[in-house]
Amino acid sequence: MSILNSFDPSKESIINPTHLSKPLDGFPETIIVTFSKYMLNTLLNNYTCTPIGKMSDGRSIYKTIYQNRSIAFFRPPIGAPSTVLFLEEALVKGARKILLFGSCGTLDQNLTDSNIVVPTHAYRDEGTSYHYAPADIGDFIEIETSKRTADILKTLGIPVVMGKTWTTDAIFRETHRNMQLRKEAGCITVEMECAGVMAMARFRGVEAYQYLYTADNLDSGEWERRTLGALPAGTKEKFAQMALDVAIRL
Repeated sequence: MSILNSFDPSKESIINPTHLSKPLDGFPETIIVTFSKYMLNTLLNNYTCTPIGKMSDGRSIYKTIYQNRSIAFFRPPIGAPSTVLFLEEALVKGARKILLFGSCGTLDQNLTDSNIVVPTHAYRDEGTSYHYAPADIGDFIEIETSKRTADILKTLGIPVVMGKTWTTDAIFRETHRNMQLRKEAGCITVEMECAGVMAMARFRGVEAYQYLYTADNLDSGEWERRTLGALPAGTKEKFAQMALDVAIRL
C-alpha cells in the first residue's frame, strides 16, 4: 500500500489526541510555534511568561500576556510528524489558531533575502500531509491563510515576499536534482513542517498561519550555512516581538 493511498477521512483513529491530552481551562486561543531554542529563550527572557501545561513528552507550554492578549507558545522538535503530533495535543487543550515561524533554506536568494517569506503553497515531500489530505488534491497544499498573514506583516511595516515552499522530511536528501525540480515548480524556500501542519489544520477545521525567515542558502554552487542556528541577539528579539505582533492580530 503506497502512502498515496493512506488518507482516511474518518476523524477517529486507534490512538486519538484525546488519549494523550486534555482540555485546559483558559488555554489561549492562539498558539505560537517556534523551532529554535534560542527564540524560545528570547521569549522567556524578554516577556513575563507562565508555564500552563505540558505535552505528552514533558515539554512545557507557556503563556504570556501581550497587549492585553493571552498567547500560548512552545517549541516542538523539527519536522512535520512531531510538530503535527504536538499541535494535535494543543488543539485538545484549547488552541484554535496556530502561528508558525522559523527559518528556511532559500532557493532564490535574490527574491527572499531581506524579506520575510509567506508561503502560499507547500510541496508535499513529506509523509504527514498524506494522512490528513488525499493525494488527489495534488502535489501542493494550498495555504488559504497566506494573504491574511502577508497583510498583517505589511501593516507592521515588514517587507514580505510570497511564494511556494518545499516541505521535506529529509534534510540530508535535498539533492541538486530535487532542488532544481522544486525550483521549476515555483518553490522559493525549503523547510520541514508547512505541508503537514497546513493539511492537519484544514482536516481539524482550525486556522494555521506561517511565515519564514531565510537562513541557509541552497541557491549557489555550494551550500552556504549563513545564519542557520546563529542569528544575532538583536535579530532574535526582533523576530520574537514580530511573532507576538502577528499573533494578536489573527
